[in-house]
Parts: sequence; structure tokens; C-alpha cells
Amino acid sequence: MKLKKVIAVLGIFIVFLVGCGNNDDSENAADDQTISVWVHVSREEPEGQAMEESIERFNESQDDYTAEIQFIPRSGSGGGYEDVINAALTTDTLPDVLTVDGPNTAAYAQSEILQPIDQYVSDKDDVLPSIIEQGMYDDQLYSMGYSESGIGFYYNIDMLEQAGIDTDALPTVDEPWDWDEFNHMLETLHDHYKKPILDMGFDDQSEFLLYAYTPFLWSNGGEITNEEQTEAVGYFNSEESHETFSFIRQLIENDYSTISPVEYGFHTGEYALLMSGSWTMQELDEEYQDINYGIMPYPVSSNTHELVSPTGSWAYGMSGTTSNPEGAGAVIDFLTQEEQMYQVSMANSVLPARYSVAVRMVEEVSEPMQLLIEQNTKTGRARPSIVNYPQVSRAFQETVTETTYYDYSPDLQEILDTKAQEIEVYLNQEN
Repeated sequence: MKLKKVIAVLGIFIVFLVGCGNNDDSENAADDQTISVWVHVSREEPEGQAMEESIERFNESQDDYTAEIQFIPRSGSGGGYEDVINAALTTDTLPDVLTVDGPNTAAYAQSEILQPIDQYVSDKDDVLPSIIEQGMYDDQLYSMGYSESGIGFYYNIDMLEQAGIDTDALPTVDEPWDWDEFNHMLETLHDHYKKPILDMGFDDQSEFLLYAYTPFLWSNGGEITNEEQTEAVGYFNSEESHETFSFIRQLIENDYSTISPVEYGFHTGEYALLMSGSWTMQELDEEYQDINYGIMPYPVSSNTHELVSPTGSWAYGMSGTTSNPEGAGAVIDFLTQEEQMYQVSMANSVLPARYSVAVRMVEEVSEPMQLLIEQNTKTGRARPSIVNYPQVSRAFQETVTETTYYDYSPDLQEILDTKAQEIEVYLNQEN
């Protein structure tokens, strides 16, 4: 009898252990099927709502994986989200998929926060070259942008016409004005209004300055670095660079623009022109509907007549620590296909990252947005993919600022020489 009781108890214990083991296996299988996705926006924002809907559509489209989105809003200073990523890197708690700001791709790839995703992204021929360029590091694709951005020159139609400018004869993407023609318009406006008439964002001390001003340099045949991104001396302080920053300085010297613009000056009729991106359209259309505006493309170098425009935005990447690269890759591929990109771009009033999305959007958006889409698809160029991008960007920002403060820094070549040396140090700095 005692032996039978012992056998019975052992049998129950074995069943219990087997049951526990099966539960662990089930939980592990469920974990393998769950793909965590971190994004830098809030659920309440139009972009966040569109992202959440895309995740829901992914989950409904197949049975292999379940994607779960977590919203970690980025702070106004750019922190918050990046801080969480850096903390997760040290504790080995990164998600499977995360959004990354395009210029950070190289640094994240170099530090193994990201891993290559070439094999998971389909229909790459439909993706704008600038988006592929933005996501590359060491000849591999590490991030895939889901939307684009761009900048144009907003103009107040009524103010231009009052100054005698024919708004039907303004530049187009196919026939842009060169710097001389652009300056002629500024002179006409300045003579009429007797004050600065162009807000160039000179007071912005953020990454915006590199983003918005490199197209002037590129249009004139200049570069920040050599192709290998090991040298800046001889490039950033070149003759082409000097000509470019001279053009920028003259905007202040001639009183066409100002280093301390009135906030929302274009929106309220203080300035006839504003250099800004598609985000300004939302502000004007929702809050300043009395402003009759259009957008013209970037002016081009009088030497090359080549139109170049800025691009780049946020992207999806796969963490270097994911235990399920196939599942993470499936999520990224789904989120960067035509339909999902279309939904996000339309919801957030941003530019498309695929040619197919551009074709759909131009049928539904305003003429100003149509121009930005055309300029972006035909002339867009990504910011350089540099590991120490933040430091290079800061040096570029300082170059723009010191150029405009010409009373304090009159020797433009000295500024460029100094900053070229500084950038070269960053290019070759150990990380």
C-alpha cells in the first residue's frame, strides 16, 4: 500500500512538472510571436494614430506574429525617446523594431543598436533614392524611412503682387531661378517694403540649419566632406563653399533677411517670404487662413543651375538584439509598403517616400504640397550618413550663425578654415 501511494504521488508530481514545462514552452512561443515596436510620437498625434492603425492592419493581415506598439513621445528638445533607447541598450531591453531619426542611422548602426534589414524590405525600386541613401551605413541598409520631408520658399501672393512681381512668372522645379534672379526679386521686394522681407530661420540653432542650408552648398558643387567622409579640409573650406556662404551672408548684408525674425512673421504678413517645410502648411491652413500663399523651389547656384533640395525623416529599424529578426523584418516590410506609407503621409501632411505614394498624393493635395512633392522626388538629397553626425551638424550650424554675424566675424574664409578642421576631427574621432 505504501509503495502504491509513493508511486501515485510521484506520478502527480511528474504530471505537474510536465505541465509547467509545457506552459513555459507556450509562453516562449508566444513571446517569439510578439514583436515589440517603439515609436517616438504620442498616440494622440495624427502620425501616432496612423501608426497604430498600420500595426492593427499588420496583425489582421497574418497569423504568424502579433505586433505591439509602444508610444514614447520625443521631447521638444529632442530628448526623451533617445534617452530611453540609450538606457535600453545598456540593459539589453531594446524592442524588436524602433523608429530612428534618419541622420542617427550611422551612429545607431555603428553602436549595434540597429542591424541590417536589406533582405527584409521589398519593392526597394519604388523607394526614393534619398530614403535609401539616408538608411545606408557601410554599404548596407539599416533603416527604412516611412515618409519624407522637404523645404521650399513660401511666398505671400498678395505682398508680391503689391510690389509689382508677376506671380504667374515665378520659378518652377523644372525651371528654377538662380541666385542672381532670386536676389533680384528680393531687391524688388525690399525696395517696396523698406525692411527685411525674407525669414530664413537664421535664429534656429538646431539641426535645421544643416538640413536647410546644405542644398545651397550642394547646388554650387560644394561638399562638407570627401566621399569617404574622412576629410573636410579642402572641401568645407573650398572655393565653392566660400561662394555659397557669401551668398548667404549677403542676405543679411543687403537687409533682405534678418538674424532675429519676428515669430510667425510670415503667417502674420510681416514677411513676404519664408524658407520652411511642409509642416508650415498645416499651421497656415488651420490658423492663418487669411494668408494667400504659394511655394517656390530652392534657388540654384548661378554656376551650376542644379536644383538640390533637402530630404530625410524618421525611419523604422530592427534592433541588434531582437530574438526574432524574421518577425521584426516582416513588420518593417509591412509598415514601409505603399498603403501604410500613404496613410501616414496623408494623416501627417508629410511628403511621400515612395514614387507610387507620390503619384497617389499629387491627385489629392494642394498645389503648394504638389510642388514640394515634385521637388523632393526629382531633386532630393539626404543628409550625410556620419557616425558623429550631431557634432558635424553643430559645426555647420555655427558656420551659418558666424557667417550672418559678419560684424563680429568678417573673415569668411577664416570661419570656413576653422570649421573644416573641426569637422575633420569629428570625422576621425574614435567612437
